[in-house]
Amino acid sequence: MDYQWYPGHMTKARRMMQENIGLVDLVIELTDARIPLSSRNPDIDALSGSKARILIMTKADLADPVRTEAFKKYFEEKGWMVVAVDARTRKANDRIRAYVEKACAAKRERDKRRGIVGRPLRAMVVGIPNVGKSTFINSFAGKASAKTGNKPGVTRGKQWIRLNKDLELLDTPGILWPRFEDRQVGVNLALTGAIRQELLEEQELSLELLGFLQREYPDLLLAKYKPENDGWDLPMDSAELLTKIAEARKLIRTGGEPDYQRAAKMVLDDFRNGKTGRITLETPPAGGNDSE
Repeated sequence: MDYQWYPGHMTKARRMMQENIGLVDLVIELTDARIPLSSRNPDIDALSGSKARILIMTKADLADPVRTEAFKKYFEEKGWMVVAVDARTRKANDRIRAYVEKACAAKRERDKRRGIVGRPLRAMVVGIPNVGKSTFINSFAGKASAKTGNKPGVTRGKQWIRLNKDLELLDTPGILWPRFEDRQVGVNLALTGAIRQELLEEQELSLELLGFLQREYPDLLLAKYKPENDGWDLPMDSAELLTKIAEARKLIRTGGEPDYQRAAKMVLDDFRNGKTGRITLETPPAGGNDSE
């Protein structure tokens, strides 16, 4: 299974970011709290240059809270300002605004010395597809300012959103990078829906997820799918486990065969919607360094 996806509009999106980075004072990068490393596009570091940065870990309500705190500490130790949020709520907005002011304090002071008063800060919001940029912007602005969708690729062009007299946001299309050097990065992006569903082989992807859940979250897996009076001896072959899940949920094709396709889709949807539990697919690198 080859996880590669770099359609033409992503090339245009990358070029658009390059052309507009000089217009902004700050880059707000969004990363998926379930895959904080895999959902960080390495191109964004190069595109952002020396701009002030804030990292927003979205979908934290779907992620393992213990691992979220570990990642928050990991990124903060690298010198970044980090906020973990459920982008559908406004609970973290005050903290994010305070971070914006802190990140741009030097810029404010330069403007003051030059006699520039009242010019709003401008922030570019960046991230991979389906990471929740538009949802974050709408929550942060307190109104439906940007288009939202549950599939990657909804935002295709840049959108300026004026939050108030002090801050403007530039929403950008989600961009991936041309090739995933680490296969697991591609798997993680596919599992969380950053790659279009129609490009994936659902059954194979569901087996990847079931293997991971058996290793890392067996209790959540059993609580979600094991019949009350049935004994499942984990770990087991993931294909066998998918069969048991199909049988337990009575997903049976005509003729009595398990409906693997429906079972695979259910397993993936349950994970993506948080119905299996709060799950994070990664842990911070040992020693405090990643591949950057």
